[in-house]
Amino acid sequence: MQDILEKASKIKLIIFDVDGVLTDGRLIFGDDGQEYKAFHSRDGHGMKMLKKSGVEVGIITGRTSKVVEHRMANLGIEHVYQGKEEKLPAFEELIETLGVQPHEVAYVGDDVVDLPIMLRVGLAVAVADAHELVIKHSHWQTAHGGGQGAARDVCELIMEARGTLKTQLQQYLD
Repeated sequence: MQDILEKASKIKLIIFDVDGVLTDGRLIFGDDGQEYKAFHSRDGHGMKMLKKSGVEVGIITGRTSKVVEHRMANLGIEHVYQGKEEKLPAFEELIETLGVQPHEVAYVGDDVVDLPIMLRVGLAVAVADAHELVIKHSHWQTAHGGGQGAARDVCELIMEARGTLKTQLQQYLD
């Protein structure tokens, strides 16, 4: 675990996939073709606390959805890349834009399409219910599944490693 905390302490940017990471991976469509997604509120709050701790947050997802656009705007997440079936070019653009090195990035994924990025970052995280190949190639696995608190797990890991978790939580006890 010390190795994981050391990797997590160096993180300046975390990137999340959406379907299967910030949601449970199910795609729900209404009769009118409208897409619906369920996000866990604790994941969102974890992302907000992590941003307050000085870590940039980004999204790279293969699908395009107004729901994702709305949720990320609600959380104040500016770095949102949608419709990226090949995620690696978006990753390279984002790290260049922010001036961070791959070893300073954490990526949270659940399926094989996430592997090209996961194999290049300093902290590759698989959600608890990720594909077995993703788990095999990750540095760490969350206790919770996608859409069930997995994002909060990794946000708190990084804040703990960076020494900011206690401060972020203490504000609710004062």
